[in-house]
Amino acid sequence: MPKVKTKRAAAKRFKVSGTGKLIRNKAYKSHILAKKSTKRKRNLRKDIVTDSTNAQVMRRILPYL
Repeated sequence: MPKVKTKRAAAKRFKVSGTGKLIRNKAYKSHILAKKSTKRKRNLRKDIVTDSTNAQVMRRILPYL
């Protein structure tokens, strides 16, 4: 069997927590920040656990993560 290739774009965006869950960054933090409140921007800094329905798909494209 050949090796399964990892999607490099996804590998750069996701990491695995200690319990094996996929961690991702939140969106909407790159530009047009002037109209967003400080509280909203602060909450966008935090990492979040990927939803379980989406994590199943991500496991397929990140076989060795």
